[in-house]
Amino acid sequence: MNCVFCKIIQGEIPTVKLYEDDLVLAFLDIGPINKGHVLVIPKEHHDGAATIPEATAGRMFRVAARLGVAAKRALGYDAFNLHLANGSAAGQVVMHAHLHMVPRGVEDGFHWNWRQLAYADGEANEVQEKLLAKFHLDEDPDGTR
Repeated sequence: MNCVFCKIIQGEIPTVKLYEDDLVLAFLDIGPINKGHVLVIPKEHHDGAATIPEATAGRMFRVAARLGVAAKRALGYDAFNLHLANGSAAGQVVMHAHLHMVPRGVEDGFHWNWRQLAYADGEANEVQEKLLAKFHLDEDPDGTR
């Protein structure tokens, strides 16, 4: 496998580790948005979020949140963002699921490009019906179970 994050996990590529256990690895991003920007990855390869086991996903978010608190305390930040892009269209560049913890300051100059749309009358209910028809919490992401 030619996955850069798998190579980091295997020790083939050096990184600045912050946390590691049997499920996840957390390390400093080499191209940080702000100093202290961390990536938390599952040690088992998953292309995207939908196949990560619940225990691993929970650990990823717990570790990222605790590192966010550490960044606030140790580096003087005001807040932090947690961000996981799932798929190329969402901005995922490395196809190994990863959660970003980005420490934030009030005047750090970084802005997410976030837009807001509106639903037409009845459209939210139509979207709700379509989503609920396909939402199966315990189903495999590919629909085989």
